[in-house]
Amino acid sequence: MPRSVRVASVSDVPPGGSKEVMAEDKVIALFNVDGVFHALDGICPHAGGPLAEGTLRGTTITCPWHGWQFNVSNGQNCLNPRISHKYFSVKVEGSDVFVELP
Repeated sequence: MPRSVRVASVSDVPPGGSKEVMAEDKVIALFNVDGVFHALDGICPHAGGPLAEGTLRGTTITCPWHGWQFNVSNGQNCLNPRISHKYFSVKVEGSDVFVELP
């Protein structure tokens, strides 16, 4: 049964920003795209780079280590449609940001 885990305050991640957070034992990369929050597994599947430390342009995050790119709204790799990274549903309640864990 999915469970909601509070990971941040809305003010922790300004529009166009990202932040690495923990949700229980999972490293999560949290993104704010024009006021809409998205969350991916925080570890790049290529070589373990920290996705939250990458460059966010629109809905595309670029891993700072080797340039792999993912759409933060669904986890899809931008160059190879066969690669998809773990996406977590996000909800905002008041000033709190929650991630849904399986």
